[in-house]
Amino acid sequence: MDALDLARWQFGVTTVYHFLFVPLTIGLGVFVAGLQTAWHRTGKEHYLRLTKFFGKLFLINFAMGVVTGIVQEFQFGMNWSEYSTFVGDVFGAPLALEALLAFFLESTFLGLWIFGWERLPKRVHLACIWAAAIGSNLSAYFILAANAWMKHPVGYEVVDGRARMTDLWAVLTNSTATAQVPHVIAAAFIVAGGFVIAVSGYRILRERRLAADGDATVPFTRAARGRARVPGDPAMWRTSLRAALVMTAIAGVVAAGSGDLSGQLLREQQPMKLAAAEGLRHDVKGAPFSPVPGLEVPKVLSLLAAHDPNAEVQGIDDIQKRYEKQYGAGDYQPNVPVVYWSFRVMIVFGVATVGLSVLGLWLTRRRRTTPEWFARACLLALPLPTLAMVAGWLLSEIGRQPWTVQGELLTAASVSPGVSLSEVAISLSIFTVLYGVLAIAEAKLLVRHIKAGPEPAEPSLDPRRPDDLDAEAARLAPTLMY
Repeated sequence: MDALDLARWQFGVTTVYHFLFVPLTIGLGVFVAGLQTAWHRTGKEHYLRLTKFFGKLFLINFAMGVVTGIVQEFQFGMNWSEYSTFVGDVFGAPLALEALLAFFLESTFLGLWIFGWERLPKRVHLACIWAAAIGSNLSAYFILAANAWMKHPVGYEVVDGRARMTDLWAVLTNSTATAQVPHVIAAAFIVAGGFVIAVSGYRILRERRLAADGDATVPFTRAARGRARVPGDPAMWRTSLRAALVMTAIAGVVAAGSGDLSGQLLREQQPMKLAAAEGLRHDVKGAPFSPVPGLEVPKVLSLLAAHDPNAEVQGIDDIQKRYEKQYGAGDYQPNVPVVYWSFRVMIVFGVATVGLSVLGLWLTRRRRTTPEWFARACLLALPLPTLAMVAGWLLSEIGRQPWTVQGELLTAASVSPGVSLSEVAISLSIFTVLYGVLAIAEAKLLVRHIKAGPEPAEPSLDPRRPDDLDAEAARLAPTLMY
């Protein structure tokens, strides 16, 4: 093992870890904005409680995403200076747009939203969370546009060994980006929807158990101690569950459509990745699809990749020979087993999550009570879409190897020349331990707040009833004295 291997491991570990927070931030921000919009339009108290509850979980996740994302930039300079030198003039524009237009928009308005409760007009406060949610999605667009350029470089020329951008619009509207952006964002909404489904299912089970014990109002965590005891509200959790089921189902349709387009582009732009995802060794017309090794469905791969059951799909060994003639001697194959199984994990777990959402919409239609077994099944919606999205990211990035920039820059030529094996090993060890501690901290925070549940509803005062006003004045009197 050399410095290159460890540098790849470090980038993979930190990127996948950071990627755990990104999709939840993208989707959950929009979900929270939707809840607050519902409260603004209807005035129903349970929408406000859900907004604050899921908003708190969103903020915890957002903070962890920011912390882990900062590390990514330092790695470009520390371990991948040759890569940074080559792509810097191209990446500078989309990353600057991401920071100035998207991240600043997101963070600024998120801060206003956090501290604007009871201070800003309701409409302005609502606009703040929508601006933050839009900023999250804009940030994803610019990052994915830069990433898409690595897979299908356009709008550039190579001058003195460096890529120089000649057309910003071509970079931002890259065909790979226009397919990848909706696919990844839809997948992010599935992850966020799965998170809300799992939380709602847990809360439904918890409230039913407490009700069966004879007191649905007893706090059961230290976070809930001292809080006013209020009756549980199963209808509130049914609302959040139904909303998440709808969001997940719709996002599943978008992910399937954009994934189909991405598959067609792979056949044209990254044939080695497509061949590795299927384990296809030789060029074949009417290529079969193998759900598992040893089982083949005739012509399905050609149908998926080209919408033509008789279309030719290139194979790994034949592509290798063509690349050797085009780029010189070398191994141009990715890690085929990882790419092959990542593809299947992505499909199976993603389809399972969307299928769960569709089933849930049917079971809970017309105000029907959520079945006990389905509420338990909802807990699976937490790991399944997350694993599917991580598998998709591994498919996307490992399938591009051995290139960092397809056809232009090999990964072996991207690493910093002066970095030693021991230096990378030390930084990898530090990041691994640090990220492990952060993972434990976030898990504890999320579990604590999920168990505690939303804040009790504020009592509504009727000015026509003097007893209400007298009781509220008595409650506030000790505070006002100081």
